[in-house]
Amino acid sequence: MKKRRRDLIQLSILVVLGAAVILSLVLPQLPGRGRELQPLELSVIFREADTALWSNTRLGMEQAAGDLGAELRFLTLTRTGDGAEQTELLRREADGGAGALVVVPADPENLKLQLSETVGSCPVVSIESPLEGAGLVVAPDNEALGRELAEAVLEDWRGGMVLLLDTAVGSTGVAARLDGAEAVLTAAGVPVFRQTAAPGRLAAGLRVLSSVQKAEAIMAFDPYATEQTIRAVEAGGLGQLVYGVGVSTYVVGALERGSAAAVAAWSDYAAGYLAAEGAIRLARGEAYTAEELPFTVVRGEDIYEADNQKLLFPVTS
Repeated sequence: MKKRRRDLIQLSILVVLGAAVILSLVLPQLPGRGRELQPLELSVIFREADTALWSNTRLGMEQAAGDLGAELRFLTLTRTGDGAEQTELLRREADGGAGALVVVPADPENLKLQLSETVGSCPVVSIESPLEGAGLVVAPDNEALGRELAEAVLEDWRGGMVLLLDTAVGSTGVAARLDGAEAVLTAAGVPVFRQTAAPGRLAAGLRVLSSVQKAEAIMAFDPYATEQTIRAVEAGGLGQLVYGVGVSTYVVGALERGSAAAVAAWSDYAAGYLAAEGAIRLARGEAYTAEELPFTVVRGEDIYEADNQKLLFPVTS
């Protein structure tokens, strides 16, 4: 009797083990099983060669990827603002099987053509500039931002020309900021001069521009150009008030020192999180929309206000 019971127990164990083996062979072949095991790959293509200014944006993206189970791949350009190289990177990543793409466009018009030709079902999220063919745009109201920054200039203006630096000719988002600022200043009777300049050469070359010598104030409209302009003004002892966009550790220090008069800023961390979250959800077939990013104009005396501290010094969990 005991032997029969023992045999039945052994047989039961063998049946369970056999069933486990069969399941292990069948489960990987079930529809959708492989997709669940493979995390979504998200490629992020910036506009600059040096992405230090996007560090808080990257933190937001990393948080979203961690929350939603995705992997990030960050790509930079060999030369800042090289639209052709960025377009080629976007094509390569799409062809290489990226689940979704996030891009800060250097040349939205050129990227639009690439999206229509090669990306197909791979969702694309654009940061800063509207991009035809993108499933989502994460940006502030760029024209309104430029206008409010110009209002800060008017508060300080005591006469003289204001230099508007056009450093991202192909970027429609940056151009909208510049156009908004120019409209406000011109309507107020402020003489302005629009100077095209390569952002990567501002730190060394700004002081030699004849337009700079005549300017009482300088406005820059993207974060990289803002930092480089402040560096040039400080290093060259030029003395103009600088108004810009975005914040970095260096720019916050410049606001404290008075080298920067005011900057228009939004939460880079929130922008990164929303962009990555939107790309991931769109890639998974989910509906997703994002509101325009709120922004504020910050002066040196405003840095340590509670709301601005959250904006300028994000704390992540």
